[in-house]
Amino acid sequence: MRILSSGQMSWVDRETTSRYGLPSLLLMENAGSGVVREMERHFGGLRGSRVLVVCGKGNNGGDGLVVARHLHLAGVATQVVLMARPESLKGDAGTNLEVARKMGVRIESIVEEGDWSDRLQSRLDPARTDILVDALLGTGVRLPLTGFMGEVVERMKRFPRVVAVDLPSGLDCDCLGNPSGDMSAPESELTVTFTAPKPAHIFAPVARFSGKWVVVPIGSPPELVRESGSWLHQVTRAEAATTLRDFSREPEAHKGHFGHVLAVAGSTGKTGAAAMAAQAALACGAGLVTLAVPAPCQPVVAGQLLEVMTEPLAATPGGAFSTKAFDYSRVENLLQGKTVVALGPGLGRESETVQFVRRFLEECRLPVVLDADGINACQDALELLERNEEILVLTPHPGEFARLLDISTRELQENRIELARGFAMERGLYLVLKGHQTLLASPSGQVTLNSSGNPAMAKGGSGDVLTGIVAGLMAQWFSMPATRDRRGIDDLESVITLAVFVHGLAGDLAREIRGDQSVMASDLTGFTAEALRRIREAAPGFGAGRPA
Repeated sequence: MRILSSGQMSWVDRETTSRYGLPSLLLMENAGSGVVREMERHFGGLRGSRVLVVCGKGNNGGDGLVVARHLHLAGVATQVVLMARPESLKGDAGTNLEVARKMGVRIESIVEEGDWSDRLQSRLDPARTDILVDALLGTGVRLPLTGFMGEVVERMKRFPRVVAVDLPSGLDCDCLGNPSGDMSAPESELTVTFTAPKPAHIFAPVARFSGKWVVVPIGSPPELVRESGSWLHQVTRAEAATTLRDFSREPEAHKGHFGHVLAVAGSTGKTGAAAMAAQAALACGAGLVTLAVPAPCQPVVAGQLLEVMTEPLAATPGGAFSTKAFDYSRVENLLQGKTVVALGPGLGRESETVQFVRRFLEECRLPVVLDADGINACQDALELLERNEEILVLTPHPGEFARLLDISTRELQENRIELARGFAMERGLYLVLKGHQTLLASPSGQVTLNSSGNPAMAKGGSGDVLTGIVAGLMAQWFSMPATRDRRGIDDLESVITLAVFVHGLAGDLAREIRGDQSVMASDLTGFTAEALRRIREAAPGFGAGRPA
């Protein structure tokens, strides 16, 4: 699902009218009537409710006037307070003001003159209203709000039940999560936006103002959204299901059709990370998984994993990978017949292990999912991440990515979208930046935010499971006959996006059972099968619900 900025949304609206001839007045009508439908659905009917619609003079106010008219015609007690002079409403908003008046909608105007503060106090009274419809400012507002408009917003914040038309008034529509200065807006119980979500609906902390949000189509063709120049996306369960359909299995399929993952992971004291990554690759469908570990760790992981093949490699005295593992073509032979490599979980940071990782990246010609200490090993050797034709997926947490960039974690978090996008484009790799709203930045410049997952997953080992899921789904995609001939950047982006969504959904399911505190990383592997089943049910033809 694409996320549109205010400028991109305006372009889509204009092109809908100029290219396709759909009148802007009809777009406004569709927007306002769509808000009413969503209100009825959300509140379970509006008869008997007292609704106050607060309108500004722009198109957002025009949408609000359509809302008021439809509510009035449905017999709902409706009052409009227009925060502008009636004659200042032009175009479609002005037309809808006249229509609403002629149909008997109660409309009062308040402007910044005389006893305006007292009138605001009288008219914007929560005790006399059940539902406030915020149609004041919309997406094109200039911040900060002061004076009259600032006071209007402050008074709207006192209403307990608010429906926002497009966006709660007082927010920067295009904010990517780090607002400049203090934003003030009513917290809406329901936000109804049009055609596509906007950044302020998605990115914390601004997104908290929007509560539940829904997208209402108003007539713009989907191709205009695709042509808008948007590079931001949020994955929905229905989109994940569409990708998962490509992983369907033919009756005559065998394990060789679903890829062979080589996990290179672990060290003494960190065998759990290696085991979880390998187990997760199997749980999401890889046909075969081989786990290579330092020799002293091999008996430990072999005893934990019944379905995973294990291979011992030369170790340092401390029980981590040694560069001697490359002697006698040991690593070269181990790579034969493999599809994807997962490198990094639990490696440790011994200097010889750092050299092992760097040499491995130089010599490996397979797709690599690089995580944890595998990423840390590249901190002063970023050239290793430019792998030309070989695919590289990085899965860092913010601290690991900040170290790569040689900045503080705080600096990273303040600008994580742009930094992740720039790094992926510059290095030609896929970057899965973990955390709240885990994102995928692709070489193409597209950024996709995950919509699954929760704070219960904030435990050591969760990232190791993600590494295994990413590697396991990639191995299947590269190997299955049905997809082998359709490799392309869009397909791979979808596969990695699916992996991140599966991981988050497994965490959501684990949380339902175990609560916020008690989810373990290994639980994510256990719930992967149910996560895949739930996603599959959302595919077209299986009764998928609409995004909310």
